[in-house]
Amino acid sequence: MRVSRLVFAVIMVAAIVFVVVGSRKKEPVSYAYNPAAEVHLAGVVQEVEEFYCPVTDDRGAHLLLQTEQGPVMVHVSIARFLRAHQFSFKPGERIEVQGARVKFKGGESVIAREITRGQEKFIFRDAAGKPVWKEE
Repeated sequence: MRVSRLVFAVIMVAAIVFVVVGSRKKEPVSYAYNPAAEVHLAGVVQEVEEFYCPVTDDRGAHLLLQTEQGPVMVHVSIARFLRAHQFSFKPGERIEVQGARVKFKGGESVIAREITRGQEKFIFRDAAGKPVWKEE
């Protein structure tokens, strides 16, 4: 009788731990490029930032783009790719971005596939979203 109560108690504790731990798990976050989520944005660069980013799993280049709908974080590429090709962006520049929407830090962001500035076109990913810097 005592053994069965002990087994029952152990099972109950294990079940409670399983429920508590299971309920705290967050949904996995995917930063994969999704061509079905592609959008076209136009706006003015407000900020240019470099920071470690889970989208590229590296130090990434990011633009805060002011659009008519509000500000949008644009994940451009790994920072060293921009430097290697002498690409740079500055606040105040008007650009257009073709890319895929993704949730990032609770808000909407865009992973850039290509950026157009005037007559210049910068391509960062192929049509499927594969980064061009991985081909180098």
